[in-house]
This record gives sequence, C-alpha cells and structure tokens, in this order.
Amino acid sequence: MKAERHQELVQLVEQYNNLTTQQLAQLLDVSQETVRRDLRVLQKQGKVVRQHGRAKRINRGADESSDPFTARLKSHLNSKADIAHRALAWIVPGMVVALDASSTCWYLARLLPDIPLTVFTNSERICHELGKREQIQLISTGGVLQRKDACYIKAPLAAHLKSLEIDLFVFSCEGVDSNGTLWDTRSWNAEYKTLLLKRSAQSILLIDKSKFDRVSDVRIGERVDITEIITEGEATSLATGKV
Repeated sequence: MKAERHQELVQLVEQYNNLTTQQLAQLLDVSQETVRRDLRVLQKQGKVVRQHGRAKRINRGADESSDPFTARLKSHLNSKADIAHRALAWIVPGMVVALDASSTCWYLARLLPDIPLTVFTNSERICHELGKREQIQLISTGGVLQRKDACYIKAPLAAHLKSLEIDLFVFSCEGVDSNGTLWDTRSWNAEYKTLLLKRSAQSILLIDKSKFDRVSDVRIGERVDITEIITEGEATSLATGKV
C-alpha cells in the first residue's frame, strides 16, 4: 500500500511539476502528515524535491509546457478536486456512465472505487486510469488519438451508442454564458458532448466558477439540457435557475 502511494505521489508531482502538501493530501486522500513522511523518504531516494511545504519534480530536461492536458490539470487544481469529490456521490453500482476528456472528469475517474460500472469515454487518460479497475467495464470511443489533448476524435459515436443506455453523462465545458448557453473550444469535442447530452438519462456539468459568463467558439447546448451543475462548494439544481 505504501509503495503504491509513493509511486502515485511521484507520478502526480511529475504531472503537475509542483504541488503543496495540502494538494497532495487531497489528491491521495491521506493526511498532510502522511504526505510529509512520504516526501522525506522520496527525497532521500532522489525522486522528488521538497521545498517550503511543496513537492517539486526533479528537472530532467523535459519540457511539458506544450501539453494542453497537463496545463489544464494544473489550472484551478483545488477547485477541480473538490468538484470531483462532490460528483462521486451521483455514481452508484450498476450504472452506465459517460465521461468526457476534461481534466475534472479525470479527477473523478481517479476517485472511482472498483465497483460494477460501465464507463464510456473519449479520454485516453481516463482509459489508462480505469484500466486498473477489475470490476469496471471500460468502453472507449476509439478513433484518432489527439495526443496533446489526450482525447480520441473522429470516433463512430452513433454506432457505439446504439447498444448503450447511458444513465449519467458527466462533463465539463469551456464556459456558460449569461443566457445559459454552454460553449466549448473545438468542434469535435463539442460534438461528443452534444450527442451524449441528448442520449443520457441524466447529465452533470462539472465547472469551476471562473468559467461562468464566458463565451467560446462552439455551442454545446443549454443549461436546461442539464440535470445539475456542480461547482466549488455547492451543487446547483437547474430547476432553481441559480448558480
């Protein structure tokens, strides 16, 4: 158990470049004191650098600044972790759940216990994460891998969804404008979300507050199409019309 946690801690620091002990404790679901003990061990092993309450990756000359998915993981990290924890309560054994390729859904995937579920996703990172769960049936959209976004595109979605009854679609987006329209930046990403919104019995939008009153390039749908919005510190029912 400790060895697995150490490995996961190093992977997190490699992905994010640097994290506070509080952030690591939240992501690993352990106490900050446990993180501090782990970091002392890992620093002696030459796997991380500890500095002023933070853990930093050892610079081996690799530049990850061109990876949009890694950049999204770092953005609003605490908010996304909180939102993912809240969304977890919606998922129960036996469900068919669809997840998009957002970083917030990746956080959620990491939290999923190994219970009987069917998960449908276009995310390469979520496929990698949930491949470790023996009881989760994992269905990838397939298609062409967009490496920078860790996302499959040009997938035969209609063919996949003929045989699937989606109980819950969980996704994020680039923004929700003042009129309640949902927006994204890429047409192939918006297409996936638009289709899943139409085909799912319920849907949840995971979004941090920085994305409210924001417009982007491609329309996904409307707030009335969503069952609930989950943001930092609260879940919002669309019946109230409030965020």
